[in-house]
Amino acid sequence: MSTNGRTSRILQFMAPDERRQFGIETPFQRLAWQMQDVLGDGGILKEVVHAGEGPPVPMHASVSIHFSGFIEYSDAPFETTNHLKYPRMMKLGRDVTLYGLELGLLTMKKGEFSRFLFKPKYAYGDLGCPPHIPPLATVLYEVHVLDFLDSAQVDEFMDLTMEEQNTVPLSTLLNVLETQRSFGNLCFNKKRYEDARERYKQAMTLLQNREPVDDEEKKRLEEIKLLFLLNLSLTYLKLEKPQKALCFGQKALDINPQNTKALFRCGQACLEMNDYEKAQDYLTLAQAKKPFDPDINTLLKKLALCYKDYLDKEKEMCTKMFSGLKQTEK
Repeated sequence: MSTNGRTSRILQFMAPDERRQFGIETPFQRLAWQMQDVLGDGGILKEVVHAGEGPPVPMHASVSIHFSGFIEYSDAPFETTNHLKYPRMMKLGRDVTLYGLELGLLTMKKGEFSRFLFKPKYAYGDLGCPPHIPPLATVLYEVHVLDFLDSAQVDEFMDLTMEEQNTVPLSTLLNVLETQRSFGNLCFNKKRYEDARERYKQAMTLLQNREPVDDEEKKRLEEIKLLFLLNLSLTYLKLEKPQKALCFGQKALDINPQNTKALFRCGQACLEMNDYEKAQDYLTLAQAKKPFDPDINTLLKKLALCYKDYLDKEKEMCTKMFSGLKQTEK
């Protein structure tokens, strides 16, 4: 929003009726001419600056958005997320507190960038929000939808008792687990490792509480459990907790002793803990299964350098110790 000198600063203190009386068109009024009426009552106006793709944001979704809010005649936003590289996921109906913004998000698609004008009843009401929002203020929001996940089914499932969760069809549980995994992966990719860990752990709890009805279901659940164990192992490495990472890597190996990723994760964890012999064992087994894997071979080279450095320091320490003993004997 651009200011208009001294006149604009005076105009912001004039009531809308006074402006209309003098035939003065404000910046928001000019902007409104090119916007669409979302609800039909003029309370939420929208302009799509950059179209998105796919379906619109569903109700009860969790969204990741960048947004900035402006009052009229102000260059600087009164609130913004643009300083955040990875804005947190917000749950509609809980974390998004501005009514107009929540309704506006339901019209948007992934990747879309739009502007909204929210009249007072969809924004901050008759009283505003002092000192930043004056009474009866129309506000402009610029919104960019980075991503969203439909978490309604997860929320409904988590509200069930353990007994009720065990009675739902396996397909329902699998959908919930896939959403949790997608949610966790999204957080992980945005380096929100604590949030990712919680999503993966919630999924593990659901898997552990499930009583399989037959061997086929048990096998399917074990396959999915393996994925979450590997994710947890990697997440704990990112959180610099190699002991936890090793624990979950070993649990993955209990399900599938031949799993290359699990062997690699355990090797990483042991290397972080300076347990070079165990790291060598795990990584050698992993290399035997994938001899040309660049990640495994790179980590083995790093292990060799770390181990050599460790031996050199041990040798130097022993040399100094024996040198001191000889001087004492003299």
